[in-house]
Amino acid sequence: MSSPDLDQALNFQRQYGGRIGSILVRLGALSEDALLPVLAYQTGLELISDAMLPDPSQLSDAIALSNIPTDWFDEQGVVIWRDGETGLHCASRNPMNSYSQETIALAFPGDPVIWLYARSRDTERLLKAARSEAGGDAETSDVALLRELAEEAPVIELVNNLMAEATDQGASDIHVEPDEHSFEVRFRIDGTLRANASLSKDRFDAVVSRIKLIAGLDIAERRLPQDGRITVRTSGTAMDIRVSVIPGVHGESIVMRLLPKERANLELSRLGMEADHRALFERWVKEPHGIILVTGPTGSGKSTTLYAALDLANDRASKIITVEDPVEYKMHGILQIQTHGEIGYDFARALRAILRHDPDIIMIGEIRDVETAEIAIQSALTGHMVLSTLHTNDALGAFNRLLDMGVEPFLVASSVRGVQAQRLVRKLCVQCARAEPVPAPIASTVSSLQRRFPALFAAPASFRGPVGCVHCHQSGYQGRLGVYELYEVDAGIQELVMRRASSGELIEFASRSGMRTMREDGLLKAWRGETSVDEVLRVTGLAHPDADEAVET
Repeated sequence: MSSPDLDQALNFQRQYGGRIGSILVRLGALSEDALLPVLAYQTGLELISDAMLPDPSQLSDAIALSNIPTDWFDEQGVVIWRDGETGLHCASRNPMNSYSQETIALAFPGDPVIWLYARSRDTERLLKAARSEAGGDAETSDVALLRELAEEAPVIELVNNLMAEATDQGASDIHVEPDEHSFEVRFRIDGTLRANASLSKDRFDAVVSRIKLIAGLDIAERRLPQDGRITVRTSGTAMDIRVSVIPGVHGESIVMRLLPKERANLELSRLGMEADHRALFERWVKEPHGIILVTGPTGSGKSTTLYAALDLANDRASKIITVEDPVEYKMHGILQIQTHGEIGYDFARALRAILRHDPDIIMIGEIRDVETAEIAIQSALTGHMVLSTLHTNDALGAFNRLLDMGVEPFLVASSVRGVQAQRLVRKLCVQCARAEPVPAPIASTVSSLQRRFPALFAAPASFRGPVGCVHCHQSGYQGRLGVYELYEVDAGIQELVMRRASSGELIEFASRSGMRTMREDGLLKAWRGETSVDEVLRVTGLAHPDADEAVET
């Protein structure tokens, strides 16, 4: 949380009142996960844990005995249950609220009450379970209409808290997924989805409406996909959020891509690129003309690599222009152009315009068709450096992808300077990873790599495996790094491309020339204990690396 966030919260408190912690959560400056442990410590009350959660029957019985309307518990975010050993328990995000305390005291006169702090997602889950236990989980139209009021404070706090929690946990995406009687919120962390909360379907329409409202989307439209964008400060971080809404059987599914405005760690070394790969890539970027292609599936870090290249090339002596869909990160000193397909302003049309704008370096978000590819190649052949991405499985597949689009082989061979493929593997948690011997299935492969790359494998092996702890949410991994394969186009590859050689021939030639594949680069990182062998095999898609014997040189 930053000083401006606190000043904003204090100004809000002076004008409208309220508790400073709740205001900070509502403004998105803090998440409940960050706030509630501090409040619990300050007040001496306990924060409810998963081990302390009661059975649904205990909840429904206590609510029935209280004679308090069920809606009151929903509105106040309070859950109650009776434990045979310790008595009556009440959990809430704000257990110090005098109104809640007086209401419970009147409902259970003379009974000592143990008040606890609870996260909103826990109270939502417990109340949903209690309603289901009591047979009252059916959705009514009145409730659905009420929840569509996206400007209600509880809905605003819920959505802001989800974004703040995702930011705190380092998530790249938030998934809001409806089911028949509930909806689930999941965060994509280090490339894998993790469940965050399962909430009552009663709240779904309100949450969707709130997200669509702040993303500038049509709340009334539920039959067609929509895309929007949110600019917000959440958990002390300025964030651009890309929102995609798609209608499904049980309602609209939402995915929010979190893009921090302030980009750090753009240095190639911090992205996981080895020194030899880094030196090669940096040499490509400093070439006066040609095409550099970065390939890989969606979510493999291609855009981040291109931004790192632009940061490296941005010496203020060159005119750099990008054409992107969308512009993910804004960079100082670079002209960035957003395409708009709905009005016909696509990559090809934008490229034609910027070539009249005297650029030195051009970055194209993605080459999707032959028209864009041919303009990019002509730009490279007329003295421009062009950086772009393609969706291929490996680096050398970029050549056949361009040929399949319809580009002439001689144009591909003469314009492309270098090709790179990459994936992201999860890093082992430094707190709990444990040492392991060299895994038997890769022993022969490792021996071959030691012979082929003696300098890289000179240090003793330090294979490790995941365990799981509180620091990594029991996953055994925390953070990600890249695995790469790079190949600089030479006369041999140009000849193969000119005669439309197969991918197998290209790979065989490159391997004999000393190219290190993504799998081999990943095994180097596993050798050093940065990731696990299983993670490398999962990402590179090979169950047993010794099934494909490493090419000897």
